[in-house]
Amino acid sequence: MKKFKEICKKIADALSVVFGYGIAACLILGGLTFFGFLAALIIGGDSATAICLFIKGTILQIVIYASTILVLLGLLIMYLRGETALTPDKKKASKHEGEM
Repeated sequence: MKKFKEICKKIADALSVVFGYGIAACLILGGLTFFGFLAALIIGGDSATAICLFIKGTILQIVIYASTILVLLGLLIMYLRGETALTPDKKKASKHEGEM
Protein backbone atom coordinates (compact mmCIF):
# COMPACT_ATOMS: atom_id res chain seq x y z
CA MET A 1 0.00 0.00 0.00
CA LYS A 2 2.86 2.36 0.79
CA LYS A 3 4.40 1.72 -2.63
CA PHE A 4 1.07 2.56 -4.29
CA LYS A 5 0.89 5.90 -2.46
CA GLU A 6 4.44 6.75 -3.53
CA ILE A 7 3.58 5.98 -7.17
CA CYS A 8 0.43 8.12 -6.93
CA LYS A 9 2.46 10.99 -5.47
CA LYS A 10 5.02 10.79 -8.29
CA ILE A 11 2.25 10.75 -10.90
CA ALA A 12 0.54 13.68 -9.20
CA ASP A 13 3.80 15.66 -9.12
CA ALA A 14 4.37 15.08 -12.84
CA LEU A 15 0.78 15.99 -13.70
CA SER A 16 0.92 19.13 -11.57
CA VAL A 17 3.68 20.50 -13.83
CA VAL A 18 1.42 19.95 -16.86
CA PHE A 19 -1.48 21.47 -14.95
CA GLY A 20 0.51 24.57 -13.97
CA TYR A 21 1.79 25.32 -17.45
CA GLY A 22 -1.60 24.56 -19.00
CA ILE A 23 -3.52 26.87 -16.67
CA ALA A 24 -0.93 29.60 -17.20
CA ALA A 25 -1.31 29.27 -20.98
CA CYS A 26 -5.11 29.40 -20.70
CA LEU A 27 -4.96 32.51 -18.53
CA ILE A 28 -2.57 34.24 -20.90
CA LEU A 29 -4.65 33.36 -23.97
CA GLY A 30 -7.82 34.44 -22.20
CA GLY A 31 -6.21 37.73 -21.27
CA LEU A 32 -4.91 38.30 -24.79
CA THR A 33 -8.44 38.01 -26.16
CA PHE A 34 -9.14 41.29 -24.37
CA PHE A 35 -6.55 43.01 -26.54
CA GLY A 36 -8.06 41.42 -29.65
CA PHE A 37 -11.50 42.74 -28.77
CA LEU A 38 -9.99 46.11 -27.92
CA ALA A 39 -8.26 46.24 -31.31
CA ALA A 40 -11.55 45.31 -32.99
CA LEU A 41 -13.30 48.09 -31.10
CA ILE A 42 -10.73 50.61 -32.29
CA ILE A 43 -10.71 49.37 -35.91
CA GLY A 44 -14.47 49.03 -36.31
CA GLY A 45 -16.42 47.98 -39.39
CA ASP A 46 -16.27 44.63 -41.15
CA SER A 47 -12.69 44.01 -40.03
CA ALA A 48 -13.77 44.25 -36.41
CA THR A 49 -16.54 41.76 -37.05
CA ALA A 50 -14.07 39.33 -38.60
CA ILE A 51 -11.67 39.73 -35.67
CA CYS A 52 -14.39 39.16 -33.08
CA LEU A 53 -15.76 36.13 -34.90
CA PHE A 54 -12.25 34.67 -35.15
CA ILE A 55 -11.64 35.18 -31.44
CA LYS A 56 -15.03 33.78 -30.49
CA GLY A 57 -14.95 30.90 -32.92
CA THR A 58 -11.44 29.59 -32.47
CA ILE A 59 -9.43 31.05 -29.62
CA LEU A 60 -12.13 31.08 -26.96
CA GLN A 61 -13.30 27.60 -27.97
CA ILE A 62 -9.80 26.24 -27.46
CA VAL A 63 -9.36 28.08 -24.15
CA ILE A 64 -12.70 26.82 -22.81
CA TYR A 65 -12.06 23.19 -23.75
CA ALA A 66 -8.47 23.27 -22.50
CA SER A 67 -9.41 24.86 -19.20
CA THR A 68 -12.18 22.32 -18.64
CA ILE A 69 -9.77 19.45 -19.22
CA LEU A 70 -7.19 21.10 -16.96
CA VAL A 71 -9.72 21.54 -14.15
CA LEU A 72 -10.50 17.83 -14.35
CA LEU A 73 -6.76 17.14 -14.32
CA GLY A 74 -6.44 19.31 -11.21
CA LEU A 75 -9.17 17.31 -9.48
CA LEU A 76 -7.38 14.08 -10.44
CA ILE A 77 -4.16 15.46 -8.96
CA MET A 78 -5.96 16.33 -5.73
CA TYR A 79 -7.35 12.83 -5.34
CA LEU A 80 -4.04 11.18 -6.26
CA ARG A 81 -2.40 13.16 -3.46
CA GLY A 82 -5.14 12.19 -1.04
CA GLU A 83 -6.43 15.72 -0.53
CA THR A 84 -10.08 16.05 0.40
CA ALA A 85 -10.72 19.74 -0.15
CA LEU A 86 -14.10 19.19 -1.80
CA THR A 87 -15.58 16.97 0.90
CA PRO A 88 -17.33 18.20 4.05
CA ASP A 89 -15.27 17.95 7.22
CA LYS A 90 -17.40 16.98 10.21
CA LYS A 91 -14.60 17.72 12.68
CA LYS A 92 -14.62 21.43 11.88
CA ALA A 93 -17.88 22.48 13.47
CA SER A 94 -16.51 25.68 14.92
CA LYS A 95 -17.80 28.98 13.62
CA HIS A 96 -15.80 31.89 12.34
CA GLU A 97 -15.44 35.04 14.42
CA GLY A 98 -18.00 36.96 12.37
CA GLU A 99 -20.72 34.30 12.61
CA MET A 100 -23.32 34.14 15.36
